[in-house]
Amino acid sequence: MAIREILEAPDPRLKVVSSPVETFDDNLKTLVDDMFETMYAAHGIGLAAIQVGEPIRLLVIDLQEEDPDAEPVPCDHDGHAHTHQPIINDPRVFVNPEILNPSDDTKSYQEGCLSVPDIYADVERPSKCRVRWQDLEGNTHEEEMDGMLAVCIQHEMDHLNGILFIDHLSRLKRSMALKKLQKARAA
Repeated sequence: MAIREILEAPDPRLKVVSSPVETFDDNLKTLVDDMFETMYAAHGIGLAAIQVGEPIRLLVIDLQEEDPDAEPVPCDHDGHAHTHQPIINDPRVFVNPEILNPSDDTKSYQEGCLSVPDIYADVERPSKCRVRWQDLEGNTHEEEMDGMLAVCIQHEMDHLNGILFIDHLSRLKRSMALKKLQKARAA
């Protein structure tokens, strides 16, 4: 496994529409392992293959919820001793995902993106959607999704179509977000 570089806006590769995955082999599994390692290292909850420079219809998600029933664990990952609740990992892989029947009702969530670091904005999306995808063996699955999983899958699937979450914002808000990003890079 390896941590890969995450492309950042305005890298033109992020605007590429990704191609379907046709070969389900060890190279695909290695890419998935690398994507999870990269996503966890960047403290993200979702990552599309195009964000690491691979223009294929592949994404990984792990909402990583805290386990409220577990005993707090001591740690010093940031150099300061403290305790935290253990995380329940639920890594999910979606190959060639497609959204079926998005709901008419929408919900606004504050979104961020590893390719647009430190920028957050409210984005309106369908509150539920049915998703069809393949697993790493090529088997097809379908599931009704809602809440944070529905938001995350729609956000990551936008990447597969060359769309960033800031593309859902007004021209003024998008321009302000990109200027903030440039300013942060220059600092």
